[in-house]
Amino acid sequence: MLDESLWRDVAEFHGHTCPGLAIGFKACEGAIAELGLDAAHLPAVDEEVVCVTENDACGVDAVQVLLGCTYGKSNLIPRLRGKMAFSFFVRGTDRQVRLVLEAKNEGRGRDEYQNYLLTTPYEQLFKVEKPSYGLPEPARLFPSQACAACGESTAEFGLRVQDGKLVCLDCYDAYEREGF
Repeated sequence: MLDESLWRDVAEFHGHTCPGLAIGFKACEGAIAELGLDAAHLPAVDEEVVCVTENDACGVDAVQVLLGCTYGKSNLIPRLRGKMAFSFFVRGTDRQVRLVLEAKNEGRGRDEYQNYLLTTPYEQLFKVEKPSYGLPEPARLFPSQACAACGESTAEFGLRVQDGKLVCLDCYDAYEREGF
């Protein structure tokens, strides 16, 4: 079980305590246990631990603080599905786990539910399984070009060809046809 001082660190980063933050906290506890991570060597310094989050809720802040997975290091990857689910990978190994929240609030008040989450073993809160997809590739560096419409510098993966010119996704007028 993660120590109370870590909960305080997570809450300080997030700005308050809440059940959502507790869910992320317990997901990290599960990831550490299931992946055999050494808490003394956390948070991750680089991309060695990767989290694919299926939500953009409060719990993601716990992942950033405890495991060192961040958007800036490209080891916190959104795969938004609206599910309270987190997949964790350790680069250079075959260690991986997906944790899907199964615990329901069942009429508890906010504080009571948060306490329930924090004091219940992660195995009773989450379905523990293997992710259905593999480890995402490491971050790549892409050359950038100016968008022909707005002029803003845009990485190549975010450009589309429109009327023979490269434009960013904000300026791109997608061609969509339904019914086929």
